[in-house]
Amino acid sequence: MNAGIRGRRRTAAVIATAGALALSVLNAPAAQAQDTGIVVTDLVINKGKPVVVGTSRVVEPSFTFDMTLPPGYDTNHPLRYDAQPFLYQRSVMYPEIQLSLRTCYEVSLKKAHCEGTLSVDPDPSQGQIVSNRDATKWKIGVALALFKANGEVVQEFETRPGGVSLRRAARLTVADATPEPVAKGKKIALTSRLTRANWTTHRNGPYAGSTVSLQFRAKGATTFKTLKKVTTNSAGALRTTVTASTDGFFRWVYYGNTTTGTATSGQDYIDVR
Repeated sequence: MNAGIRGRRRTAAVIATAGALALSVLNAPAAQAQDTGIVVTDLVINKGKPVVVGTSRVVEPSFTFDMTLPPGYDTNHPLRYDAQPFLYQRSVMYPEIQLSLRTCYEVSLKKAHCEGTLSVDPDPSQGQIVSNRDATKWKIGVALALFKANGEVVQEFETRPGGVSLRRAARLTVADATPEPVAKGKKIALTSRLTRANWTTHRNGPYAGSTVSLQFRAKGATTFKTLKKVTTNSAGALRTTVTASTDGFFRWVYYGNTTTGTATSGQDYIDVR
């Protein structure tokens, strides 16, 4: 699978099905658990941002890292070593969110730059996300392996500092402004509804008691301004009124929290006469 790509030599490419780590070491019998000497640096997952997951779609957060090889190994022989990041909650020995795609490029004989994606599948059959308690910070691990000429495998599972926040996806229905058109100085009623992924029922449900910003962009303007903040009711519904002053667009914005992603509604244009 080695090939030249834009002047960089691809030293190894690994494609795995979601939920099954491609590392041969994870399935290798009688493998040694010891220091491989592989050094992984500059590991970044999803560009340092939270990973937001809904109820059905597989999400593939990106990752990048650099890998330096131990004595006796070089990038001319990519099948003799491997390194793959993963996420876990319980034990570093049991990766839960694993590799989807990874490609490594030669930097030098002793160093490679790797990039790819992990696979986060909310389907309960995958055993990754099983309840809303999984909306938390996940730990980061790296699986390392050396494959010796005699068939022996040396494996290592490293923990990494920090973590990756998994959050439940939120949605806002399109902002609805009535009446349309409206006379200047009259009241406009604005509504919407905020829901978020429920990883227990695997459906979207109302998000009650959440603060959402109502924003307005005047016709011809380039930016939205926050007019007020409104709290959702028990059904996740939003309703408020403002005074009509000029033509423009309304929208609702939810800025998220430690367990829930952000959401922005579609816009509704109001004609003020």
